[in-house]
Amino acid sequence: MTKGDLAKKIFESGANCSQAVVLAFQKELGISEEDLKKLVIGLGGGVGRLRHTCGAVTGMAVVLGKLLSDGENKLAIYEIVQKACADFKKELGTLICAELLDGATYDNSPNPEQRTQKYYEKRPCAEICKIAGDIAEKYINN
Repeated sequence: MTKGDLAKKIFESGANCSQAVVLAFQKELGISEEDLKKLVIGLGGGVGRLRHTCGAVTGMAVVLGKLLSDGENKLAIYEIVQKACADFKKELGTLICAELLDGATYDNSPNPEQRTQKYYEKRPCAEICKIAGDIAEKYINN
């Protein structure tokens, strides 16, 4: 199972997009599931459900930063994150949550939609989490 497959599964179990990607790397990150959920919960839905940068993308950046940076060299990690984001954008056309959800209705309120079969049918989010997880895994393995 790829990290992307795992991220998709985690999203489908109820995590938000950012949590799903980060939790797929929980073992490598060495941080408890509970702490990871708390750390990135506010990034879901395009940062606080504002529909800005996709939460799967911000989760990907968190993973890459923790696993590939020394915490000091901004240039090195910015370069990796920019390349990973370019891969994501090449695959999906945008990094913006609202654009990725084109055609899906949302009210921009802080209230998340109830997770139902209908929700999953109209939202590309699970597949987006898979893509972000696979991109992060590619950079970590290289």
